[in-house]
Amino acid sequence: MREPTKTGVDFYTQALDTPLSSQTESILRPHSFEDFVGQAKTLERLRIMAGAARKRQEPLNHVLLSGPPGLGKTSLSFILGKEMGTNVRVTSGPVIEKASDLAGMLTNLEEADILFIDEIHRLPKTVEEYLYSAMEDYRIDIMIDQGPNARSVRLNIPRFTLVGATTRAGMLTAPLRSRFTLQTRLDYYTPDQLLSIVQRSCKLLNVPTDEPGAMEIANRSRGTPRIANNLVYFVRDYAEERSDGTITRDTAHKALELLEIDEQGLDEMDKRILSIIANTYKGGPVGLSTIAVAVGEEPDTLEEVHEPFLIQNGFLQRTPQGRIISGKGYEAIGLSGTTGAQQNELL
Repeated sequence: MREPTKTGVDFYTQALDTPLSSQTESILRPHSFEDFVGQAKTLERLRIMAGAARKRQEPLNHVLLSGPPGLGKTSLSFILGKEMGTNVRVTSGPVIEKASDLAGMLTNLEEADILFIDEIHRLPKTVEEYLYSAMEDYRIDIMIDQGPNARSVRLNIPRFTLVGATTRAGMLTAPLRSRFTLQTRLDYYTPDQLLSIVQRSCKLLNVPTDEPGAMEIANRSRGTPRIANNLVYFVRDYAEERSDGTITRDTAHKALELLEIDEQGLDEMDKRILSIIANTYKGGPVGLSTIAVAVGEEPDTLEEVHEPFLIQNGFLQRTPQGRIISGKGYEAIGLSGTTGAQQNELL
């Protein structure tokens, strides 16, 4: 029996932090460059690298994918594996706690395999240093025992490809970043691109939908395919329970209103953030930690999940002094279009 869908204040956080189940994700995940929608520049770069590597019959060079969560970094790693005809081993930075953990993963790889490390910026520094020689010379030196009996053992590893993914490229150290042949960033998707993704997902899930219904979902997906797919699931459930099972514009609108996601893609937490800045702090500037305490959320969640969308769409401004709500932000919460700076001048 399916668990109730998360609604309201934490929907976007839940959607980005918790990908779809493995079975569902396998169905909806694009399996080739042709299936992958958007990110044209990144796709072209990867096509060139993969094609040249196949001609030389060599492993693919190391790749760093950066950008907000939910844009397809994991999907691209699996597509690269399929293009190269190799296995993809998946792990994440926080899981690799010791050098021995990394050594075990690397020694179990086969020639030309792809090792995908999600959130690579969260690798412990002591572990990261072992990656340097692994990426360049395909060997690692590990210490055995301690004290007088300590000795270094060199392990040769198969030639492999490291695909790193990060939501915070700025937190990567310069030595690690410089060892990636290609560093490319994934950007938020346009509504038209998300429309194609929603229509494809509905087709794969055998959910009847019309274009206005799909566009209603696309417009409220914050430029993120993972969110779009999560919304497709909830709207499908709503259509089956409250309608005839077809996703129309009216059905999608009612389902998304139930999730408290408005026509601009703002959820309850977004509006709470804007309201706190506008009403409690007179439009700002106000620090991120203060906002986090006021809304009862972690600063990292606000910075990674909510702020990028609010800033890129002009609801919020980030300044050295703190966050300031814009005129558009005031309008989104039903207040006048007076900006925080103008409001502060009147005080």
